[in-house]
Amino acid sequence: MPGAVSGSQYLVNTYYDGSDRNYTHLYDKSTYTSLWTSYHLNTNHMGGLSRPDNWTYSPDISTSYQVNLKSHSYNDNYSRGHLIPNASRNAIKNMQLQTFYVTNSVPQIQDKFNGGIWSSLENAIRAIAENEEIYIVTGVAFNKVGENKTVKYTTAKDDTKQVPVPNYFYKVVLKVNKSGSTVTSAKAIGFWFEHKTYSGSSYANYAVSVDEIEQWTGFDFFVNLPDSIENTAETNSNWSSFQSF
Repeated sequence: MPGAVSGSQYLVNTYYDGSDRNYTHLYDKSTYTSLWTSYHLNTNHMGGLSRPDNWTYSPDISTSYQVNLKSHSYNDNYSRGHLIPNASRNAIKNMQLQTFYVTNSVPQIQDKFNGGIWSSLENAIRAIAENEEIYIVTGVAFNKVGENKTVKYTTAKDDTKQVPVPNYFYKVVLKVNKSGSTVTSAKAIGFWFEHKTYSGSSYANYAVSVDEIEQWTGFDFFVNLPDSIENTAETNSNWSSFQSF
């Protein structure tokens, strides 16, 4: 999970199914946006439960800080883009329903992004999780550190709140080897995408190191790893090397 941040506009919230952690997210109340969502994934999380019809408000955050996406999506043809995907929690009903909190949605281009290269990456990550537990952070950015890109805004079809459209989407993924409960080695990989349409689904072309994404976002990922292991794991930018670890 990423390290702590400061600022009264931020909430770090974790959702559970009983005592089992589902996911944690950093929510910016001022922009109605989850900046990152952190979760673990293994074969027990993935199944064939039917997709819920509607979204709901998070019970843990005041509705004044949430956007009404319960029945309809955003204007301007943006889809309700999950940060933790439905398909990564569709074996456990309560966990699945929590992925349909409106706080887990950001405006996302559907055709040739969410339904294309982004979906292909998520499927590839789930394929790895069929055989081992992995750790994932999915996030958005409006600017790289030091950058000053224009940020577009949209609204939900059933709300007037102005919601910023991410300029970037990213994922960082971690594998670990353990001796008992002690982590002995690890390898990570990052993926960084401009939020635009892509003609293909070659997500591996957008692999970068976690170190780079940390520089671009200002977040410190996987802080629970021992420093020496974290420092080595986060330099990798090769998808094949990550897969074979």
